Amino acid sequence: MAKPAKKLVIITEKVLLKKIAHIIDESGATGYTVVETGGKGSRNVRSSGQPSVSDTQANIKFEVLTADRDMAENIADQIAVKFFLDFAGIIYISDAEVLYGHSFCGPDGC
Repeated sequence: MAKPAKKLVIITEKVLLKKIAHIIDESGATGYTVVETGGKGSRNVRSSGQPSVSDTQANIKFEVLTADRDMAENIADQIAVKFFLDFAGIIYISDAEVLYGHSFCGPDGC
């Protein structure tokens, strides 16, 4: 049986990886997935596949499944306030259903 969830997606600069992971961990989320990514936005094109001396120009994408919208918004608010005045980033929340996730608890419990 599917469990309702919220999917929080955070796309930002790789230099923030550890700081954002810490916020997610401290929020009580059960985990996250993070991948290196690239694309184009209001602050120009960012590439994940180009060789460089430093990968500080790379972007990352976190995906976090939360049991409810409040947790997702709490994480999003903390990240936006702490980082998005100085770093590029976007955050969005969408509905999701967890099909196979024995360690994930939704709003109705486990």
